Amino acid sequence: MVTSPALRDVHVPHAYPEQQVDLGEITMNYAEAGDRGRPAVLLIPEQTGSWWSYEEAMGLLAEHFHVYAVDLRGQGRSSWTPKRYSLDNFGNDLVRFIALVVRRPVVVAGNSSGGVLAAWLSAYSMPGQIRGVLCEDPPFFASELVPAHGHSVRQGAGPVFELFRTYLGDQWSVGDWEGFRRAAGASASPMARSFVADTIPQHLKEYDPEWARAFYEGTVGLNCPHERMLNRVNTPVLLTHHMRGTDPETGNLLGALSDEQAAQARRLLESAGVKVDYESVPDASHMMHQSDPARYAEILTPWAAALAP
Repeated sequence: MVTSPALRDVHVPHAYPEQQVDLGEITMNYAEAGDRGRPAVLLIPEQTGSWWSYEEAMGLLAEHFHVYAVDLRGQGRSSWTPKRYSLDNFGNDLVRFIALVVRRPVVVAGNSSGGVLAAWLSAYSMPGQIRGVLCEDPPFFASELVPAHGHSVRQGAGPVFELFRTYLGDQWSVGDWEGFRRAAGASASPMARSFVADTIPQHLKEYDPEWARAFYEGTVGLNCPHERMLNRVNTPVLLTHHMRGTDPETGNLLGALSDEQAAQARRLLESAGVKVDYESVPDASHMMHQSDPARYAEILTPWAAALAP
């Protein structure tokens, strides 16, 4: 059982120095950029991602903000915590990080499951911690086992997560990359087929596949239904919605969330009484912050700059 990133010699150097903070149960790894006198922005990566998926975007954002980018538990150099992966645990780690490291109100921007956690922070963080949240292509409803609206996780990214569970295993306890490659290449899921690679990508080396099992089996959000969470947000929200559609053969979701799910999320957010902005960018990849950091910064910067102090 691997619980400390220090026990796994898989990491590579990056442009920004990495730091760690003891949050109690876990040690959280992070990097920062920009002048401390500028407004604070916290970047939360996608599932399978580490802070460095924001590496290029950080340089652009640092012209206007003091930027923090983190590794969530089970990813990057942060602690791995078997049997302890849930939205509430991820979110409370971030509450502690903001309290101990950022120590002032912050704009939060998260991608994919990090976008779900941005909404979680808007709903459940300590009073005054969050100024606003950018939810970058978040799988609202679509990462739930039994969603209130639209496709479930097993009708979207689920086939990928099932393969991670089977061929990689919790804490890489199986580690059959060749078996994964064969199964992914033969999968009916276009999303699964997109993960085929000759060698293990760096971001997956830094990822505990138990995350995937927690999402596939529904335990990650067992006590955090998205509908209730979205009804409780209390800060401004910017929702960006990227590539989407359905697979004509299976009817499964292509992308993070459907138009129906995005529209329902907006209705719930607006019913909570907060200002909601929506950017439809169907030509953008799921991880726009990494694939097109300039476009990402152009969307985030003016929106965050316009928020009330």
